[in-house]
Amino acid sequence: MPDRPEIVLGFLPLLDSAVLIAALEKGFAGDEGVRLSLVRETSWEKIREGVGAGRFHGAHMPAPMPIACNLALVPMEVPLVAPMALGLGGNAIAVSVPLHRRLTEAGMPPDLDPRRAGEALRAVINEGRHRNGRRLRLAVAHRLSCCHYELKYWLAACGIDPARDVEIVALPAGLIGEALEQGSLDGCCLAEPWNSRIVARDQGRIVTVKSALWASSPGKVLGMSQRWSEDNRLALEALVRALYRAAQWCSSAANIEELAGILAARQYLALDGELLLPGLTGLLAIAPGEVVEVGDLLLFEGRAATFPWQSHALWFYSQMVRWGDCRHTDLNAAVARDSYRPDIYRNALKPVFAPLPGANLKVEGALAAPQYVGVSKGRLMLGPDGFFDGRIFDPDRIEAYLAQQTVE
Repeated sequence: MPDRPEIVLGFLPLLDSAVLIAALEKGFAGDEGVRLSLVRETSWEKIREGVGAGRFHGAHMPAPMPIACNLALVPMEVPLVAPMALGLGGNAIAVSVPLHRRLTEAGMPPDLDPRRAGEALRAVINEGRHRNGRRLRLAVAHRLSCCHYELKYWLAACGIDPARDVEIVALPAGLIGEALEQGSLDGCCLAEPWNSRIVARDQGRIVTVKSALWASSPGKVLGMSQRWSEDNRLALEALVRALYRAAQWCSSAANIEELAGILAARQYLALDGELLLPGLTGLLAIAPGEVVEVGDLLLFEGRAATFPWQSHALWFYSQMVRWGDCRHTDLNAAVARDSYRPDIYRNALKPVFAPLPGANLKVEGALAAPQYVGVSKGRLMLGPDGFFDGRIFDPDRIEAYLAQQTVE
């Protein structure tokens, strides 16, 4: 490996970019012999374009994005690989203040239970139909994001047709809070700290979180140019080790205040550190003065939080098929699976004796409680990893899973 190769990564100002930022600011990248440069962008489209044009070697990106790019669902001539996840969780669903009032009147409790919140939303939608009211409008920051597929999954599992009963639009995250306040939007699914900012500005209320919809589910991944990853394998492995060490640092409760201070800087999230603490501590303000403790809101380490499970990739692929983004074929499934590269992750972490899962795929939703699993070194606990509707995703039985995907 050349002396201190430079690696340029793009990122968006979200809490789950913390691992990249900590790797630079706490010296982990330098310790691994990497000159890491981070470039803040304004949208996921800019991230995708930056990697495609070669301005970035890789980027912080939504977990479905490398899959979507490799399946040609967006203009992208550069194949991508995801050698590492950047954590679990981190998203939430928020609604406008008027809609929250109606959901509460329809029986929604203040406990972030996705089933009860969904039942209340279905009641409000049915009431609107009787009154010939307009469809509710919900927003995500990008149509090929975790937020988009999680939102649709939640709605459908609660008996709400995402295509007919509501309107889902893609908007820049920075515009969504004001749109909620003005009444042009009724709800959204976003990554932290946007939801906390919406609540702090009294523009909306949080009704459920990603970790309640699908426990231990991926949020962002490290997406890299496949060609660069092949031509610079030693540099990439050094980067993965640096990010792994950064994830360990970010996960320590003793470092939370320092991490919030680092992330708050102008070149990173450019927000008051107080708005970052809810996502980092799990003490989530769901409404002004109303705090709920969410222990697994955002996990940087533990539960194999940085391992790029190919079963995660195939679950997102199943949702792309479900909602008509692509057709299911054996080739498409293989492209989706191989977009995630646990082999790179394993090779990178062998020198540090990290506990590594014994498999590259697992049945998602099978663990109702934490459980120790077989690993190469030490011990590794996985789970819970359940979906809120109790369904199981077996990556070896995609066709059967797709056949079960209906609006209930």
